[in-house]
Amino acid sequence: MSSSPADLVRAFHLAFGLDARDIPTEVSPELAAHRGELLAEEAAEVAEVSVRGPLDRLAHELADVVYVAYGTALVHGIDLDAVIAEIHRSNMTKLGPDGQVTRRADGKVLKGEHYEPPDVSGVLRRQGWVPGAAE
Repeated sequence: MSSSPADLVRAFHLAFGLDARDIPTEVSPELAAHRGELLAEEAAEVAEVSVRGPLDRLAHELADVVYVAYGTALVHGIDLDAVIAEIHRSNMTKLGPDGQVTRRADGKVLKGEHYEPPDVSGVLRRQGWVPGAAE
């Protein structure tokens, strides 16, 4: 079996009878809210343990966030790997042609003049998404 997060989460959803779509789709407000609640719950656990530790619990909670995020993408029929690749492509344009990086005081990398925003809509359209179409 593949160990990619997308494949593992798909196997979980199929085994437990949870939603799994193949084409990007808007879902009911109730299902969307439920997925949002699950993500918020996991993110709060990461925030808590990132300060208090221990490291093995942080690793666990981070993995839970990724697992639930991939599950939420699957519920919506989004190929999250393709979206992440587009975000990465965009993020790499923050690096100036001279190799310089602009950072905020806390170290966050900032967008430079050569930054190209991600085309997530284009990625979803290539996956079969039709904007405005509902489930």
